[in-house]
Amino acid sequence: MANFDLMRELQQKSPSKIVLLIMDGLGGLPMEPGGSTELEAANIPNMNLLAKEGTLGQIVPIRLGITPGSGPAHLALFGYDPVQHEIGRGVLEAAGIGLPVNAGDVAARANFCTLDSEGKITDRRAGRISSEKSAPIVKRLDAIEIPGVKIDVRPVKEYRFVVVIRGEGLEPEIDDTDPQATGVPPLPAKARDPGSEKAARIFNTWLAAARKVLADEPIANAATLRGFSTDPGLPKMLDIYGLRSACIAVYPMYKGVSSLVGMDVQQFNGDHPEDEFATAARIWDDYDFFFIHIKKTDSTGEDGDF
Repeated sequence: MANFDLMRELQQKSPSKIVLLIMDGLGGLPMEPGGSTELEAANIPNMNLLAKEGTLGQIVPIRLGITPGSGPAHLALFGYDPVQHEIGRGVLEAAGIGLPVNAGDVAARANFCTLDSEGKITDRRAGRISSEKSAPIVKRLDAIEIPGVKIDVRPVKEYRFVVVIRGEGLEPEIDDTDPQATGVPPLPAKARDPGSEKAARIFNTWLAAARKVLADEPIANAATLRGFSTDPGLPKMLDIYGLRSACIAVYPMYKGVSSLVGMDVQQFNGDHPEDEFATAARIWDDYDFFFIHIKKTDSTGEDGDF
C-alpha cells in the first residue's frame, strides 16, 4: 500500500488523466466441465486490445488468505491499507446516500430477507425487492423508537437499507446477524468486546421491533444487519496524491467509500455503463482521477446469470 508521507513528497502536477475502471465480479467459471467462461464466450474486442497492447497483472488487495469485502477491496485499490484503515459496510452505505455518521454513532448495513413460518431464512435478499417497493417499508421501520438513542433508517437500493443509531457510549465491534446461509434463522447482534454491548443490545431491540412491523409483509418480512461501523476519519486523496478525484458509480456503497476518501460523487441519470462513460466525458476537464464502477457484472454473477 502507498506510503502517504512519501506520496505527499512525490506529488507533481501533470496534464495526464487516470481512469480506474472497475468491472466488479467479472471473473467466472464455466457452466459445464470444459466449457467457456463468461469472458471466453463474450465478444470483447476492446478488452482484448487493451490486454494485447497493455500490461497485465494481478494483485492481492489485502493479505494472502483474506477474502476481501467490497469496501476494503476498493479502499485497497485507492491505495489505502484496509488493515490499518478499517472501514465497515454500514458507514459505507450511509455515506453513499449522504447520511452523516459521526464519531460515536454506529451504522449498520441492512438487508431485507424472507423468513418461513419457522423463522428460518428462505431468501437472504427478499427476492431483490425493488427500490420502489422497499422504500415505503423502510419508512415504516424509521418510525421505531428506542429510549436513550436516536435512530435513522434510510433506503439505499433494492433490498438494502441502512440503520444508524446515535447516543452516548456506543461502539461498533458487533458481529453480523446475517448467517450467510438459508435454512437457518438470523443471528443475534453479538458484541465482540464489553464496550460494544450497549450498541448490540439496542440493535437487537430494534431487530425485534422490526420483525413485528414487517410481520404482514409477504416477502420482506425480516431484516439482517452487517458491517457495524463508525466514521473512520480517512485522509483524503487530494492531500495524499494531489489528485482532483471523481466517483462515477451506480450503487451507493461505492459512492460511500469514494466520498470517505474525498472524491466528488457525480450525479447522473441512468444505470448503464454508457451513462457512466458519458458522465466521465462530460466532466473530463474538471478532474485528474476518475473512478468508474460497473455493478451489473457483479449482480448478474451473484444471480448465476451467465
